[in-house]
Amino acid sequence: MSADHDDRHDSPAANGRALRLGIGGPVGSGKTALVAALCRTLGPVLRLGVVTNDIYTTEDADFLRRAGVLAPERIVAVQTGCCPHTAIRDDIAANLDAVESLEERFGPLDLVIVESGGDNLTATFSQGLADRQIFVLDVSGGDKVPRKGGPGVTTADLLVINKTDLAPQVGADLTVMSRDAAAVRDGRPVVFTSVREVPEVYAVAEWVHGIVQTWTHGHEHTGSPAVPTTNP
Repeated sequence: MSADHDDRHDSPAANGRALRLGIGGPVGSGKTALVAALCRTLGPVLRLGVVTNDIYTTEDADFLRRAGVLAPERIVAVQTGCCPHTAIRDDIAANLDAVESLEERFGPLDLVIVESGGDNLTATFSQGLADRQIFVLDVSGGDKVPRKGGPGVTTADLLVINKTDLAPQVGADLTVMSRDAAAVRDGRPVVFTSVREVPEVYAVAEWVHGIVQTWTHGHEHTGSPAVPTTNP
């Protein structure tokens, strides 16, 4: 995808800038794979930028660039040098600088995704950095993880439970995970997915597209879906 493909519309969001979406979760839950999938699926309809966080490397950004999900210059790496939650919650300056730099260079953008480094169940984004948050779990941790709660699980705008294809191998009961997630999330949505089996992550992409439409236009999006919501 070229850096100059964004000629579909030039008006800024109703809120004056792009929606900032934080994606967090434990190490190995599939955050980077989810970011790549969202870029592939939403790239044709939204103007995107991505900020990744690693403690000492640029591994996640390098993965996304190699995958070709966006023009390389639209993917910015932040090396936190500290626990990931510190850079997304406590001292957000480096991430905020990266987000604002992307918007200055390539704006107007519709969406900037900020991927946290792998962290624990307490990791959440500062509201000064992320307007909406996705928290990613995977079933390999066992079906007990959702009921353990923690701010990441309970308060994220969307909880994604990934790697459902591994449930039989690890003995995880998806029905139990769904019940327990619903019990701790007070009506907030939960999506089960397998990026490996459904690389377009239709349900997550549709949710993201909907919140971008709401952010951009100031009202709920009621038109035709921009992306399919089920696996064809």
